[in-house]
Amino acid sequence: MKTHFKITFHILLLTILFIVGCELKEKKKPNVVFILADDFGYTDLGVMGSKYYETPNLDNIANEGMNFTQGYAACQVCSPSRASIMTGMFAARHGITDWIGAKSGEEWRKANRHDKLLPAEYNHTLSLDFVTLPEAMKENGYKTFFAGKWHIGGEGSFPEDHGFDINKGGHHRGSPPGGFYSPYTNPKLENKKDGENLSMRLAEETVKFITEHKDSTFFAYLSFYAVHAPLQTTKEKWKKFRDKAVDMGVAETGFEMERVLPIRRVQDNPVYAGLVESMDDAVGLVTKTLKDLGLEENTIVVFTSDNGGVASGDAFATSNLPLRGGKGYQWEGGIREPFFIKVPWLKNEVKKNDTPVIGTDLYPTILELIGAKPKPENHIDGVSLVPLLNGQSISERPMYWHYPHYGNQGGNPSSIIREGDWKLIHYWEDGHDELYNLNSDLGEQTDLAAQHTDKVEQMRDKLLNWLKAVNANYPAPDPEYNEELAQKRKEHILNNVLPGKEKQRLQFLTEDWEPNKDWWGSKVTMD
Repeated sequence: MKTHFKITFHILLLTILFIVGCELKEKKKPNVVFILADDFGYTDLGVMGSKYYETPNLDNIANEGMNFTQGYAACQVCSPSRASIMTGMFAARHGITDWIGAKSGEEWRKANRHDKLLPAEYNHTLSLDFVTLPEAMKENGYKTFFAGKWHIGGEGSFPEDHGFDINKGGHHRGSPPGGFYSPYTNPKLENKKDGENLSMRLAEETVKFITEHKDSTFFAYLSFYAVHAPLQTTKEKWKKFRDKAVDMGVAETGFEMERVLPIRRVQDNPVYAGLVESMDDAVGLVTKTLKDLGLEENTIVVFTSDNGGVASGDAFATSNLPLRGGKGYQWEGGIREPFFIKVPWLKNEVKKNDTPVIGTDLYPTILELIGAKPKPENHIDGVSLVPLLNGQSISERPMYWHYPHYGNQGGNPSSIIREGDWKLIHYWEDGHDELYNLNSDLGEQTDLAAQHTDKVEQMRDKLLNWLKAVNANYPAPDPEYNEELAQKRKEHILNNVLPGKEKQRLQFLTEDWEPNKDWWGSKVTMD
């Protein structure tokens, strides 16, 4: 009898341990929510120093997780850096080195820029040969979801062709078709209600996916079209931030000339501020859903941007100070980004880390966090940041950028290497180099190349050898270059574009300003 009881007890105990073990094993596989903003600058949110924009929900992600204060995008424009997140490869390696759709070679002359070089050719689609991050997640049992901007391939290379089970709004274009208020003209996103906000709609689609898959394991990739142009907001948000700008004191001038174009020096654009807040509202909806569903403690949340804020060109929307430049530029304003990773079960007292990290690191980091095997043959240019999340360190390594193109925002064809505190920029127009020590000169105001010729030679050689090793493409001299026409363009920018931007800036802040009667369609659901 006792023997029978012991056997029964042991069987029962083993059964309980097996069930508990299975539950624990299941809990060790966290969900992942990856949030990517478009053209969102390093100082475009409160936690990174902005006194003007209001981003409480994004700030919470930084404050509850790890804020990597030297986080980088893999390029100064969108498509290359987005492809780098997907592949874990630097742009020169995967071959998408400009935003897809930009003209290259002799086609560049149609832009009437009168530049010295013909920009390099580049890949116009993300190769199906790469094993992408979502494909790796699927291999590990994850349900995968994409919402928003894709812009790394067209038909045959959409999100659903690269590992995403569901795609809401991702296609070949980079700006939001139809704008930020419905009706949209997005072939991958049906219209539901006229006047709805696109950022909130994408968040609602993400919430729907999370809710439907709350009992499984999911990877949700929310890729906002915001805060890319066109800049649009509601009248209410415009007034809120117009009044705030006035209360803070309107600067007499808001722009100055950079090398090619005017660049914004102040954050006081109320339309852009409203667009930023709408995106933050949408982020809040997603994070609240995780909490309401009891998923918060088992969900990793990542947030970053694909390139710097637009300070020149396009909409001249924001200032990235104290960083120099912005989207399209080779300086820190073009590539340094907000970069947050929240891992709920890591309760480190230190909430900031100043180790240089980059978008290619997110692929191996996420794999390690979910307990999956790494794919070093794929994410070859990324390293796992888990040691940093655990309060440890990683080995110093060089990071490379390759942009053999002219940015619409004023950037030059160039390649970059960062190693330790040193950053070298190699310019393809004339082969000269700039050298900065970012520890002592974050704003890149003092070029140290002439004082440290040995450092320049060592870093340039390493950069050029790496580019050769990955078969990088390069720009070529334009035999039709006309210096006289180039000079006329510069004079036009100085005499017309610069004062025009100052005038527009002040118009946005006048009490009776309005873009049109229905505010880009946003008033449709409010009247």
